[in-house]
Amino acid sequence: MNNLKQIPKFKSQEEERKFWAKNDSADYIDWSKAKVNPKFPELKSSVCSISIRLPENMLYRLKELANKQDVPYQSFIKMILAERIKKESCH
Repeated sequence: MNNLKQIPKFKSQEEERKFWAKNDSADYIDWSKAKVNPKFPELKSSVCSISIRLPENMLYRLKELANKQDVPYQSFIKMILAERIKKESCH
């Protein structure tokens, strides 16, 4: 019998991160059906590496803010950029 809870819809990555930090995924996902190390031969990378020069104090502050949220600083930078792009797109 399947007693799994339904995964809620999240409004943001931050909301989802907080949810999974407090909840056990085994209550929501049947891991017995998961494939171990699945292969995706047709999967293409959807990211592009760039080089950007930032003032040292700005990078230090970004790392500090990311650490407070327990997020890698590069992911934190991407979150900030995504939020700003969304904000600018709404205008």
